[in-house]
Amino acid sequence: MDTQNTPVHVRLWHLDFWLLSLANLSLTVMVYMLMPVLPSHLAACHGITPMEIGLTFVSYAVGLYLLGGFTTYLVQRYRRNRVCLWTIALLVLAVSQLYFNEHLPVGHDVTVALAIVVAVVVGALYGLSKMILMSTLVIDSCESFMRTEANYSATWFGRMALAIGPAVGLCCHELMGFRPTILLSCGLGLAAILLILMAHFPFKAPEDNVRLWSADRFFLVRGLPLFLVLFMMTAVVGALFTTGIGVSFYAFMLLGFVLALLAEKFVFVDADLKSEVVTGLICISAAVIMLMTSRLAVVEAVIPVLLAFGIALIGTRFLLFFIKLSRHCQRGTSQSTFLLGWESGLAAGLALGHGVLERNAYAICITALSLAVIAMFVYNSFLHQWYMEHRNR
Repeated sequence: MDTQNTPVHVRLWHLDFWLLSLANLSLTVMVYMLMPVLPSHLAACHGITPMEIGLTFVSYAVGLYLLGGFTTYLVQRYRRNRVCLWTIALLVLAVSQLYFNEHLPVGHDVTVALAIVVAVVVGALYGLSKMILMSTLVIDSCESFMRTEANYSATWFGRMALAIGPAVGLCCHELMGFRPTILLSCGLGLAAILLILMAHFPFKAPEDNVRLWSADRFFLVRGLPLFLVLFMMTAVVGALFTTGIGVSFYAFMLLGFVLALLAEKFVFVDADLKSEVVTGLICISAAVIMLMTSRLAVVEAVIPVLLAFGIALIGTRFLLFFIKLSRHCQRGTSQSTFLLGWESGLAAGLALGHGVLERNAYAICITALSLAVIAMFVYNSFLHQWYMEHRNR
Protein backbone atom coordinates (compact mmCIF):
# COMPACT_ATOMS: atom_id res chain seq x y z
CA MET A 1 0.00 0.00 0.00
CA ASP A 2 1.21 3.51 -0.77
CA THR A 3 1.91 5.72 2.17
CA GLN A 4 3.17 9.29 1.78
CA ASN A 5 4.98 8.79 -1.54
CA THR A 6 2.60 10.94 -3.57
CA PRO A 7 3.74 11.09 -7.21
CA VAL A 8 4.42 14.49 -8.74
CA HIS A 9 3.32 14.85 -12.37
CA VAL A 10 4.91 17.65 -14.33
CA ARG A 11 2.36 17.21 -17.13
CA LEU A 12 -1.32 16.34 -17.23
CA TRP A 13 -1.34 13.54 -19.79
CA HIS A 14 0.51 10.94 -17.76
CA LEU A 15 -0.42 7.26 -17.72
CA ASP A 16 -2.82 7.40 -14.75
CA PHE A 17 -4.78 10.28 -16.27
CA TRP A 18 -5.05 8.45 -19.60
CA LEU A 19 -6.32 5.34 -17.81
CA LEU A 20 -8.98 7.27 -15.87
CA SER A 21 -10.11 9.22 -18.94
CA LEU A 22 -10.48 6.03 -20.94
CA ALA A 23 -12.32 4.46 -18.02
CA ASN A 24 -14.71 7.42 -18.13
CA LEU A 25 -15.24 6.86 -21.86
CA SER A 26 -15.80 3.12 -21.42
CA LEU A 27 -18.19 3.56 -18.49
CA THR A 28 -20.25 6.24 -20.27
CA VAL A 29 -20.46 4.28 -23.54
CA MET A 30 -21.61 1.28 -21.48
CA VAL A 31 -24.75 3.16 -20.42
CA TYR A 32 -25.31 5.37 -23.47
CA MET A 33 -25.28 2.44 -25.89
CA LEU A 34 -28.49 1.16 -24.25
CA MET A 35 -30.25 4.49 -24.77
CA PRO A 36 -31.58 3.81 -28.32
CA VAL A 37 -31.74 0.02 -27.96
CA LEU A 38 -33.85 -0.59 -24.85
CA PRO A 39 -36.96 1.43 -25.85
CA SER A 40 -37.38 -0.36 -29.19
CA HIS A 41 -36.67 -3.74 -27.61
CA LEU A 42 -39.11 -3.23 -24.75
CA ALA A 43 -41.82 -2.07 -27.14
CA ALA A 44 -41.30 -4.80 -29.75
CA CYS A 45 -40.69 -7.79 -27.48
CA HIS A 46 -42.66 -6.93 -24.34
CA GLY A 47 -45.39 -4.62 -25.57
CA ILE A 48 -44.42 -1.82 -23.21
CA THR A 49 -46.25 1.40 -24.06
CA PRO A 50 -44.55 4.75 -24.80
CA MET A 51 -45.72 6.13 -21.47
CA GLU A 52 -44.19 3.16 -19.63
CA ILE A 53 -40.92 3.63 -21.54
CA GLY A 54 -40.96 7.28 -20.49
CA LEU A 55 -41.49 6.16 -16.90
CA THR A 56 -38.36 3.97 -17.04
CA PHE A 57 -36.27 6.98 -18.09
CA VAL A 58 -37.78 9.03 -15.27
CA SER A 59 -36.87 6.19 -12.89
CA TYR A 60 -33.30 6.22 -14.22
CA ALA A 61 -33.11 9.99 -13.64
CA VAL A 62 -34.39 9.58 -10.07
CA GLY A 63 -31.80 6.86 -9.47
CA LEU A 64 -28.98 9.25 -10.36
CA TYR A 65 -29.67 11.19 -7.13
CA LEU A 66 -30.22 8.33 -4.69
CA LEU A 67 -26.63 7.54 -3.67
CA GLY A 68 -24.87 10.85 -4.34
CA GLY A 69 -25.26 12.10 -0.79
CA PHE A 70 -23.23 9.14 0.49
CA THR A 71 -20.25 9.82 -1.80
CA THR A 72 -18.11 11.70 0.72
CA TYR A 73 -18.71 9.14 3.47
CA LEU A 74 -17.85 6.23 1.18
CA VAL A 75 -14.62 7.72 -0.22
CA GLN A 76 -13.51 8.78 3.28
CA ARG A 77 -14.48 5.56 5.02
CA TYR A 78 -13.05 3.21 2.35
CA ARG A 79 -10.38 3.42 -0.35
CA ARG A 80 -11.86 5.71 -2.99
CA ASN A 81 -10.75 3.63 -5.97
CA ARG A 82 -12.16 0.46 -4.44
CA VAL A 83 -15.54 2.10 -3.87
CA CYS A 84 -15.60 3.09 -7.54
CA LEU A 85 -14.57 -0.42 -8.63
CA TRP A 86 -17.25 -2.14 -6.55
CA THR A 87 -19.90 0.31 -7.75
CA ILE A 88 -19.06 -0.36 -11.40
CA ALA A 89 -19.04 -4.11 -10.71
CA LEU A 90 -22.55 -3.85 -9.26
CA LEU A 91 -23.57 -1.75 -12.27
CA VAL A 92 -22.37 -4.51 -14.59
CA LEU A 93 -24.38 -7.00 -12.57
CA ALA A 94 -27.49 -4.79 -12.81
CA VAL A 95 -27.17 -4.39 -16.59
CA SER A 96 -26.61 -8.13 -16.98
CA GLN A 97 -30.12 -8.69 -15.60
CA LEU A 98 -31.42 -7.42 -18.93
CA TYR A 99 -29.74 -10.43 -20.56
CA PHE A 100 -31.24 -12.99 -18.19
CA ASN A 101 -34.70 -11.38 -17.91
CA GLU A 102 -35.34 -11.09 -21.65
CA HIS A 103 -37.53 -14.19 -21.95
CA LEU A 104 -38.91 -14.55 -18.43
CA PRO A 105 -42.49 -15.89 -18.54
CA VAL A 106 -44.05 -13.04 -16.56
CA GLY A 107 -47.01 -10.75 -17.12
CA HIS A 108 -46.94 -7.25 -18.56
CA ASP A 109 -47.17 -5.50 -15.19
CA VAL A 110 -44.26 -7.51 -13.79
CA THR A 111 -42.18 -6.69 -16.88
CA VAL A 112 -42.83 -2.98 -16.44
CA ALA A 113 -42.01 -3.20 -12.72
CA LEU A 114 -38.73 -5.02 -13.48
CA ALA A 115 -37.80 -2.40 -16.09
CA ILE A 116 -38.42 0.40 -13.59
CA VAL A 117 -36.44 -1.31 -10.81
CA VAL A 118 -33.49 -2.01 -13.11
CA ALA A 119 -33.61 1.60 -14.36
CA VAL A 120 -33.49 2.98 -10.80
CA VAL A 121 -30.60 0.67 -9.83
CA VAL A 122 -28.63 1.43 -12.99
CA GLY A 123 -29.15 5.17 -12.49
CA ALA A 124 -28.05 5.01 -8.85
CA LEU A 125 -24.92 2.94 -9.50
CA TYR A 126 -23.95 4.85 -12.64
CA GLY A 127 -24.40 8.18 -10.88
CA LEU A 128 -22.31 7.13 -7.88
CA SER A 129 -19.52 5.61 -9.99
CA LYS A 130 -19.29 8.69 -12.22
CA MET A 131 -19.29 11.04 -9.23
CA ILE A 132 -16.42 9.18 -7.60
CA LEU A 133 -14.50 8.86 -10.86
CA MET A 134 -14.87 12.48 -11.96
CA SER A 135 -15.06 14.35 -8.65
CA THR A 136 -12.43 12.35 -6.77
CA LEU A 137 -10.20 9.99 -8.78
CA VAL A 138 -9.53 12.29 -11.74
CA ILE A 139 -8.90 15.29 -9.46
CA ASP A 140 -6.57 13.28 -7.20
CA SER A 141 -4.54 11.99 -10.17
CA CYS A 142 -3.01 15.38 -11.00
CA GLU A 143 -1.36 18.34 -9.33
CA SER A 144 -3.55 21.14 -7.97
CA PHE A 145 -2.60 23.68 -10.65
CA MET A 146 -3.68 21.22 -13.38
CA ARG A 147 -7.09 20.30 -11.98
CA THR A 148 -9.22 22.64 -14.08
CA GLU A 149 -7.54 21.36 -17.24
CA ALA A 150 -7.98 17.81 -15.96
CA ASN A 151 -11.72 18.37 -15.38
CA TYR A 152 -12.05 19.91 -18.84
CA SER A 153 -10.15 17.14 -20.63
CA ALA A 154 -11.59 14.12 -18.82
CA THR A 155 -15.15 15.37 -19.31
CA TRP A 156 -14.58 15.49 -23.06
CA PHE A 157 -14.18 11.71 -23.09
CA GLY A 158 -17.65 11.31 -21.57
CA ARG A 159 -19.05 13.95 -23.94
CA MET A 160 -17.77 12.03 -26.98
CA ALA A 161 -19.63 8.99 -25.65
CA LEU A 162 -22.90 10.80 -26.42
CA ALA A 163 -22.18 10.02 -30.08
CA ILE A 164 -20.11 6.85 -29.72
CA GLY A 165 -22.40 5.02 -27.30
CA PRO A 166 -25.68 5.11 -29.26
CA ALA A 167 -23.83 4.37 -32.52
CA VAL A 168 -22.17 1.31 -31.00
CA GLY A 169 -25.46 0.16 -29.47
CA LEU A 170 -27.42 0.49 -32.72
CA CYS A 171 -24.73 -1.23 -34.79
CA CYS A 172 -24.41 -4.13 -32.37
CA HIS A 173 -28.18 -4.52 -32.07
CA GLU A 174 -28.71 -4.50 -35.83
CA LEU A 175 -25.87 -6.93 -36.54
CA MET A 176 -26.11 -9.36 -33.63
CA GLY A 177 -29.31 -8.73 -31.67
CA PHE A 178 -30.27 -7.65 -28.16
CA ARG A 179 -28.40 -10.14 -25.99
CA PRO A 180 -24.96 -9.56 -27.59
CA THR A 181 -25.56 -5.82 -27.13
CA ILE A 182 -26.08 -6.36 -23.40
CA LEU A 183 -22.93 -8.50 -23.26
CA LEU A 184 -20.93 -5.77 -25.00
CA SER A 185 -22.28 -3.20 -22.54
CA CYS A 186 -21.20 -5.37 -19.61
CA GLY A 187 -17.82 -5.90 -21.29
CA LEU A 188 -17.27 -2.15 -21.44
CA GLY A 189 -18.05 -1.94 -17.73
CA LEU A 190 -15.44 -4.61 -17.03
CA ALA A 191 -12.98 -2.70 -19.23
CA ALA A 192 -13.57 0.40 -17.08
CA ILE A 193 -12.81 -1.70 -13.98
CA LEU A 194 -9.58 -2.96 -15.54
CA LEU A 195 -8.47 0.54 -16.50
CA ILE A 196 -9.05 1.86 -12.97
CA LEU A 197 -7.23 -1.15 -11.50
CA MET A 198 -4.19 -0.23 -13.61
CA ALA A 199 -4.11 3.35 -12.30
CA HIS A 200 -1.98 4.38 -9.33
CA PHE A 201 -3.67 6.00 -6.30
CA PRO A 202 -1.57 7.28 -3.38
CA PHE A 203 -2.90 6.77 0.12
CA LYS A 204 -4.96 9.62 1.61
CA ALA A 205 -5.73 9.70 5.31
CA PRO A 206 -9.50 9.87 5.91
CA GLU A 207 -11.05 12.87 7.59
CA ASP A 208 -12.53 12.60 11.06
CA ASN A 209 -16.23 12.87 11.88
CA VAL A 210 -17.52 12.44 8.33
CA ARG A 211 -21.31 12.46 8.17
CA LEU A 212 -23.13 9.55 6.55
CA TRP A 213 -25.06 11.86 4.20
CA SER A 214 -23.73 15.15 2.90
CA ALA A 215 -24.11 17.47 -0.09
CA ASP A 216 -20.30 17.49 -0.37
CA ARG A 217 -19.20 15.87 -3.67
CA PHE A 218 -22.89 15.60 -4.51
CA PHE A 219 -24.73 18.85 -5.17
CA LEU A 220 -23.62 22.48 -5.19
CA VAL A 221 -26.74 24.20 -3.88
CA ARG A 222 -25.55 27.69 -4.83
CA GLY A 223 -25.20 26.46 -8.42
CA LEU A 224 -28.92 25.63 -8.74
CA PRO A 225 -29.63 28.33 -11.40
CA LEU A 226 -26.82 26.96 -13.58
CA PHE A 227 -28.06 23.43 -12.96
CA LEU A 228 -31.63 24.22 -14.08
CA VAL A 229 -30.56 25.86 -17.35
CA LEU A 230 -28.10 23.05 -18.13
CA PHE A 231 -30.89 20.56 -17.41
CA MET A 232 -33.11 22.39 -19.91
CA MET A 233 -30.43 22.41 -22.61
CA THR A 234 -29.57 18.72 -22.39
CA ALA A 235 -33.29 17.86 -22.27
CA VAL A 236 -33.49 19.31 -25.79
CA VAL A 237 -30.87 16.82 -26.97
CA GLY A 238 -32.51 13.90 -25.18
CA ALA A 239 -35.90 14.72 -26.75
CA LEU A 240 -34.38 14.92 -30.25
CA PHE A 241 -32.80 11.49 -29.75
CA THR A 242 -36.31 9.98 -29.72
CA THR A 243 -37.17 11.05 -33.29
CA GLY A 244 -35.99 7.78 -34.87
CA ILE A 245 -32.43 8.75 -35.81
CA GLY A 246 -29.93 6.17 -37.05
CA VAL A 247 -26.24 5.35 -36.86
CA SER A 248 -25.22 7.96 -39.45
CA PHE A 249 -26.73 10.71 -37.27
CA TYR A 250 -24.46 9.78 -34.36
CA ALA A 251 -21.46 9.49 -36.69
CA PHE A 252 -22.00 13.08 -37.84
CA MET A 253 -22.46 14.11 -34.20
CA LEU A 254 -18.93 12.86 -33.53
CA LEU A 255 -17.72 15.20 -36.29
CA GLY A 256 -19.56 18.04 -34.56
CA PHE A 257 -17.80 17.27 -31.27
CA VAL A 258 -14.42 17.34 -33.00
CA LEU A 259 -15.23 20.68 -34.63
CA ALA A 260 -16.32 22.07 -31.24
CA LEU A 261 -13.04 20.95 -29.68
CA LEU A 262 -11.10 22.72 -32.43
CA ALA A 263 -13.29 25.83 -32.14
CA GLU A 264 -12.62 26.06 -28.39
CA LYS A 265 -8.90 25.90 -29.05
CA PHE A 266 -8.69 28.35 -31.95
CA VAL A 267 -11.91 30.41 -32.21
CA PHE A 268 -13.26 31.00 -28.68
CA VAL A 269 -9.95 31.21 -26.84
CA ASP A 270 -10.15 35.03 -26.52
CA ALA A 271 -13.87 35.48 -27.23
CA ASP A 272 -16.46 37.10 -24.97
CA LEU A 273 -17.49 34.86 -22.08
CA LYS A 274 -21.09 34.71 -23.33
CA SER A 275 -20.16 33.67 -26.84
CA GLU A 276 -19.89 29.90 -26.41
CA VAL A 277 -23.29 29.40 -24.76
CA VAL A 278 -25.07 31.80 -27.13
CA THR A 279 -23.41 30.21 -30.18
CA GLY A 280 -24.27 26.76 -28.87
CA LEU A 281 -27.95 27.63 -28.41
CA ILE A 282 -28.11 29.22 -31.87
CA CYS A 283 -26.62 26.05 -33.40
CA ILE A 284 -29.06 23.80 -31.52
CA SER A 285 -32.03 25.98 -32.54
CA ALA A 286 -30.87 25.97 -36.17
CA ALA A 287 -30.55 22.17 -36.07
CA VAL A 288 -34.11 21.82 -34.74
CA ILE A 289 -35.52 24.18 -37.39
CA MET A 290 -33.72 22.24 -40.14
CA LEU A 291 -35.06 18.98 -38.75
CA MET A 292 -38.59 20.40 -38.95
CA THR A 293 -38.39 21.94 -42.42
CA SER A 294 -35.93 20.08 -44.64
CA ARG A 295 -35.47 16.56 -45.96
CA LEU A 296 -32.44 17.22 -48.19
CA ALA A 297 -29.62 14.73 -47.62
CA VAL A 298 -27.03 17.48 -47.25
CA VAL A 299 -29.11 19.27 -44.64
CA GLU A 300 -29.76 16.01 -42.76
CA ALA A 301 -25.99 15.59 -42.47
CA VAL A 302 -25.58 19.14 -41.14
CA ILE A 303 -28.24 18.75 -38.42
CA PRO A 304 -26.28 16.35 -36.13
CA VAL A 305 -23.08 18.34 -36.66
CA LEU A 306 -24.79 21.54 -35.49
CA LEU A 307 -26.49 19.74 -32.58
CA ALA A 308 -23.25 18.21 -31.30
CA PHE A 309 -21.28 21.42 -31.92
CA GLY A 310 -23.82 23.39 -29.91
CA ILE A 311 -24.19 21.08 -26.92
CA ALA A 312 -20.41 20.58 -26.73
CA LEU A 313 -19.78 24.33 -26.49
CA ILE A 314 -22.50 24.67 -23.86
CA GLY A 315 -21.21 21.68 -21.88
CA THR A 316 -17.66 22.97 -21.77
CA ARG A 317 -18.60 26.48 -20.72
CA PHE A 318 -21.07 25.33 -18.04
CA LEU A 319 -18.49 22.92 -16.63
CA LEU A 320 -16.09 25.83 -16.16
CA PHE A 321 -18.91 27.97 -14.75
CA PHE A 322 -19.58 25.36 -12.06
CA ILE A 323 -15.87 25.16 -11.20
CA LYS A 324 -15.52 28.94 -10.91
CA LEU A 325 -18.73 29.20 -8.89
CA SER A 326 -17.53 26.71 -6.28
CA ARG A 327 -15.74 27.75 -3.10
CA HIS A 328 -12.56 26.25 -1.67
CA CYS A 329 -12.65 22.43 -1.53
CA GLN A 330 -15.90 22.33 -3.54
CA ARG A 331 -14.37 21.39 -6.91
CA GLY A 332 -15.58 17.80 -6.60
CA THR A 333 -19.06 19.03 -5.68
CA SER A 334 -19.14 21.24 -8.76
CA GLN A 335 -18.22 18.28 -10.98
CA SER A 336 -20.99 16.11 -9.54
CA THR A 337 -23.55 18.91 -9.95
CA PHE A 338 -22.59 19.36 -13.59
CA LEU A 339 -22.84 15.59 -14.10
CA LEU A 340 -26.32 15.48 -12.56
CA GLY A 341 -27.56 18.40 -14.66
CA TRP A 342 -26.22 16.82 -17.85
CA GLU A 343 -27.39 13.27 -17.21
CA SER A 344 -30.80 13.98 -15.67
CA GLY A 345 -31.60 16.55 -18.37
CA LEU A 346 -30.76 13.99 -21.03
CA ALA A 347 -32.95 11.38 -19.31
CA ALA A 348 -35.81 13.89 -18.90
CA GLY A 349 -35.65 14.67 -22.62
CA LEU A 350 -35.80 10.97 -23.46
CA ALA A 351 -38.77 10.53 -21.10
CA LEU A 352 -40.51 13.52 -22.66
CA GLY A 353 -39.96 12.31 -26.22
CA HIS A 354 -41.03 8.73 -25.56
CA GLY A 355 -43.65 9.07 -22.85
CA VAL A 356 -45.41 12.40 -23.38
CA LEU A 357 -44.88 13.21 -27.06
CA GLU A 358 -44.82 9.53 -28.14
CA ARG A 359 -42.02 10.08 -30.64
CA ASN A 360 -44.06 12.53 -32.72
CA ALA A 361 -41.22 14.25 -34.57
CA TYR A 362 -43.03 17.54 -35.19
CA ALA A 363 -44.23 17.86 -31.58
CA ILE A 364 -40.76 16.99 -30.31
CA CYS A 365 -39.16 19.63 -32.53
CA ILE A 366 -41.64 22.31 -31.42
CA THR A 367 -41.00 21.42 -27.76
CA ALA A 368 -37.22 21.30 -28.24
CA LEU A 369 -37.17 24.65 -30.03
CA SER A 370 -39.31 26.20 -27.28
CA LEU A 371 -36.92 24.93 -24.61
CA ALA A 372 -33.90 26.25 -26.54
CA VAL A 373 -35.50 29.70 -26.93
CA ILE A 374 -36.43 29.82 -23.24
CA ALA A 375 -32.89 28.77 -22.27
CA MET A 376 -31.45 31.49 -24.53
CA PHE A 377 -33.69 34.15 -22.96
CA VAL A 378 -32.97 33.06 -19.38
CA TYR A 379 -29.22 32.78 -19.93
CA ASN A 380 -28.81 36.02 -21.87
CA SER A 381 -31.16 38.09 -19.70
CA PHE A 382 -30.50 36.81 -16.19
CA LEU A 383 -28.19 33.86 -15.68
CA HIS A 384 -24.94 35.21 -17.11
CA GLN A 385 -25.11 38.36 -15.02
CA TRP A 386 -26.01 36.31 -11.94
CA TYR A 387 -22.95 34.11 -12.56
CA MET A 388 -20.64 37.09 -12.96
CA GLU A 389 -21.81 38.45 -9.60
CA HIS A 390 -21.46 35.15 -7.71
CA ARG A 391 -18.36 33.44 -9.12
CA ASN A 392 -15.41 32.89 -6.79
CA ARG A 393 -12.47 32.19 -9.11
